[in-house]
Amino acid sequence: MTDPMKLRPLREKLSRSPAGAHAPAFRTFEKIAQNAGKAARILLYMGAAIVSVVGLYGIALISAESLLIRRDVPADADIIVVLGGDGPPRAARAAALWHEGRARRVLVTGRGDCNFIRRILIEMRVPSAAIVTECRSASTWENAAFSQPILAGMQIRRAILVTSWFHSGRAVKRFRSVMPEIQWMSVPAEREESYWRLAFDPDGIQIFKEYPKIMAYDIRSRISEMALLNLLRPISIGAGQ
Repeated sequence: MTDPMKLRPLREKLSRSPAGAHAPAFRTFEKIAQNAGKAARILLYMGAAIVSVVGLYGIALISAESLLIRRDVPADADIIVVLGGDGPPRAARAAALWHEGRARRVLVTGRGDCNFIRRILIEMRVPSAAIVTECRSASTWENAAFSQPILAGMQIRRAILVTSWFHSGRAVKRFRSVMPEIQWMSVPAEREESYWRLAFDPDGIQIFKEYPKIMAYDIRSRISEMALLNLLRPISIGAGQ
């Protein structure tokens, strides 16, 4: 048992210490506690942000079937137009339509893989003489713009548009806007993977990006329409005079 007499010097020393002698230690402890609280809040916000993004990503994938896809019943047409991008499934869909006799000509449009898709079509027994390529366009917007003079020169009246399933809605809307005189049918390459697998596949990111692309295309189309109206307005006024 500790002798109370031996503890007396320690008590006397503490009683003579200034009241603020231990303040630096307490301030250090308080600062550590504050920093720990800030770190915890940052981690909480980061966790909430991650959960929100993951949730939004999941909703985007599940909603793609109803919001992004445009499917039409295949019917006979003058030509099958295949968009560059995810080449093999799009080429396979176009080749199947050709062998069904839906159209006797094929246009492949898209810089970078137009010749690649053409080779796949030929390997799938589509005659090379039936295939036309447009290899300058680098976007869906340009696919339609650069295909227009080719299709006009061929006097096309009915066309089947082939692209990826999640890209079909935006693509056919763009082609119909540029070439309203042509009856467009959207017959996309269909989804082959489950949504769970898509979530960890590069196509999942492409699906997620499709939503802002649709909004950007709508805005761009509206601006183009307004610019065209402004350009034609002086002509209309002059004609009226």
